[in-house]
Amino acid sequence: MIQKPFTLTTKDVIKQLNSDVKYGLNKKEVQRRLVQYGKNDIPQKGPKKRWLIFIDQFLNPIIYILAVASLFAFLFRNWAEGIAILIVIVITVTIGFFMELQAVRSLETLRKMGQALTSVLRDGKILRIKASLLVPGDIIILETGDIVSADARLIMHENLAVKEASLTGESTPIEKKTVPLPAAVQIADQNNMVFKGTLVTRGMAKAIVIATGIYTELGKIQQMGLGAKEEHTPLEKKLNQLSKWLIWLTLLLVIIVIIMGYIRGRDLSLMIQTGIALAVAAIPEGLPIVATIALAQGMLKLSKQQVIIKKLEAVHTLGATNIICTDKTGTLTEDKMKVHSLAFDTKLLQNVYHKNNDFFNSLKTQKAFDKIIMTGILCNDVILNAEKRRGDAIDLALIEFAEHIGYDPIVIQKSNLKKMEIPFDTDNKMMATVNQDKEAFNVYIKGAFESIVDYCDTIFKEGKAERFNDKDRWYNIVDDLASQGLRTLAFAYKKIDKLPKQETLLKHLTFIGIIGFMDPARKDVTSTIATYKNAGISVVMITGDHPGTAKKVAEEIGLLELDASPDKVLHGKYFPDLHELDINKTKQLLGTTVFARVTPKQKLDLIKFYQQNNNIVGMLGDGVNDVPALKKADIGIAMGIRGTEAAREAADVILKNDKFTAMELAIRQGRAIFEHIRQFVVYLLSSNLAEIISVGLAAILNLPSPLLPLQILFLNLITDIFPALALGLSKGEEDIMKLPPRKSDEPIMTRKLWSSTIIYGLSITTAVLGITIYAYFVLELSAVEINNMAFYTLIFAQLLNIFNMPRRQLSFFKNEVTTNIWVWSAIVLCVFLTISAYLIPPMAKALSLVPLSAYQLGLIIIFGFGALVLSQFIKRIGGTV
Repeated sequence: MIQKPFTLTTKDVIKQLNSDVKYGLNKKEVQRRLVQYGKNDIPQKGPKKRWLIFIDQFLNPIIYILAVASLFAFLFRNWAEGIAILIVIVITVTIGFFMELQAVRSLETLRKMGQALTSVLRDGKILRIKASLLVPGDIIILETGDIVSADARLIMHENLAVKEASLTGESTPIEKKTVPLPAAVQIADQNNMVFKGTLVTRGMAKAIVIATGIYTELGKIQQMGLGAKEEHTPLEKKLNQLSKWLIWLTLLLVIIVIIMGYIRGRDLSLMIQTGIALAVAAIPEGLPIVATIALAQGMLKLSKQQVIIKKLEAVHTLGATNIICTDKTGTLTEDKMKVHSLAFDTKLLQNVYHKNNDFFNSLKTQKAFDKIIMTGILCNDVILNAEKRRGDAIDLALIEFAEHIGYDPIVIQKSNLKKMEIPFDTDNKMMATVNQDKEAFNVYIKGAFESIVDYCDTIFKEGKAERFNDKDRWYNIVDDLASQGLRTLAFAYKKIDKLPKQETLLKHLTFIGIIGFMDPARKDVTSTIATYKNAGISVVMITGDHPGTAKKVAEEIGLLELDASPDKVLHGKYFPDLHELDINKTKQLLGTTVFARVTPKQKLDLIKFYQQNNNIVGMLGDGVNDVPALKKADIGIAMGIRGTEAAREAADVILKNDKFTAMELAIRQGRAIFEHIRQFVVYLLSSNLAEIISVGLAAILNLPSPLLPLQILFLNLITDIFPALALGLSKGEEDIMKLPPRKSDEPIMTRKLWSSTIIYGLSITTAVLGITIYAYFVLELSAVEINNMAFYTLIFAQLLNIFNMPRRQLSFFKNEVTTNIWVWSAIVLCVFLTISAYLIPPMAKALSLVPLSAYQLGLIIIFGFGALVLSQFIKRIGGTV
């Protein structure tokens, strides 16, 4: 492969590659080079294997704990317990497997079908071959609409323009040349090269292939993506932390109970079995099921909104994100050029699409305005009667704007027949046409201001042609529009009696004005940016486009204030060495909002930089140049329609409708799910803590056991799961997008949540031990009756415990729990299942249930409500969150 071919003449490149510009390569040489360089393919990561998706479901800390608990149950011949825990594992794994499988299938439907073809010169003949068969030294022919199939050095061209947004982020097509360039020129400015994966928008060209496959710029970027290590999601990390807490907490409590019971003279074997029962009680068997179903439900909700989640945990990560790094072109903008500004006579109109029809109707009477629109329609190569209009982005923008303000380009072109044309040329940078109407011939010209201005003797002012004496003022207008990131075109005109000769066509023109174009911001982006700001989420634009263009778009969508300091925008060539940043420079870089002209490597480094500074980063992109950053980010988000295959493969989330606004819904859902996970973790752990302490203290105090092993499993798998699951099905608090994002290192269970868990658990324990002691010492009931009263009290207290979950600041009677129909349904279901267990003889026998009197049932209700009252009293005086 040739190093820096853009610095060489075409003659030198052809010589080094031992090719022939007239005949191309012969068949034998092609075969030799295919063996030497390989096919022109970039290895794609195929869809995840089904068996791998299944195996991944077991790589979960909670599953590990449950497996150990099941093993111990079998060792102590508690078959029912062991089987019940295995059922929990199977349910959890099955739900996770089918949800991720659905995401994989959705992704597969987005895969592009078919093999790209390309035109190549071989043995003196132009052939159409599979792009994968191109080799270095091949001479390729490019035409409008072609996707470039390999990196190539231009040999010759006619008005070639190539859109390179997928590779560099540059929104406007690049005008190409053939002259050599300096060695220091960056890829975005290598205008004598064409690159694999880019689109020819205008003209034709002949080029020599200099790199194929993984050696192309596109290939190098994708290889960089393969080297970027994928991060564990924040939820995975937090569940790992929680699991470690549970393991140590369980071991500590079990050891204490066994030792204390043995010291008080209890049988060691019995205490060990009691310890195992407590270990089973300590583990929230329902947690993986409830967490998986909550995530799956969020995943399904988002899929209805055209958001594909490839992995369950990604739903939560969206909610934890506090920085969103986004590409500009096609993500924040529409990815097509539109008229933005008009300058004519003494007027300067900006944001013209925001004006109404009455405004433009009043302008049509002004000669300069009418002529600038007529020039845009008639000095134009777009074929208007085609099913799908194709042409230069600027020409399409002029036609669209003319139609928008009420002109009919088809009628106008028919009544102004084209008699002569000077096509656009990248050297002259202008285009001219001569059109004939009923009265005369009209010359219409558009092009770069500096190319046209010297041909203009007069200028339209108040409908009349006057001497063009203020050219300096117009130079300043052009410079000002360009500094705003607009692409400008100048327009000129003259009226003549007869068809001119080509050498006199450009003489004595009348200058009309300037039109500024830009790829406009999407209409719905501004409100979404405001929502992110209210939610404490920083949005950072990272683009390969021009700094002025990036700044203009950022201002339009509210990402940048109009009077923002210059250091809010950073050019890629001034990107610092991240290893040599001091505190001030780190702070300055963290405060930068727009990064322009950045390379894929710089995007990747920025993601790492944000992560190293304790941020959870979402990266939204669509091009090959975004792949490394998408993979490295905590959550990678790709576009489904215009996104490249490489970008979709690297991402965790795919926006099928390409709407930036879909992100806001996804983040809202993610935040709600995390709060739900917290709520049902607190709910499950506080309920399980009550079981542990109740059984442990009863064993130490020589009281009848309030719970038997199978009763513990009944509680954990029936009365715990359904209320917890109902919590996960609530909509979430209304102000959730007005709250600041969580800190990246904040665990699922904070100290305040642990204290709440302990208080709720102790309140339930008080009720259970209270009724146990009362039934033992006062009522002097049998051990089985005491056990049943404690068991039912624990069920009732745990069901009421769900009403402790809302924040202290919310009303007890009206909150997301009390207004959640699923919560009430879960309570009714649990009561029904408990009654059914009592009424079905085999179940009643397995759970050691016996009939109780109305008085005993009344005591159960009183003690159960007592636990809730005690919890709420402590909560309202500030003891819990």
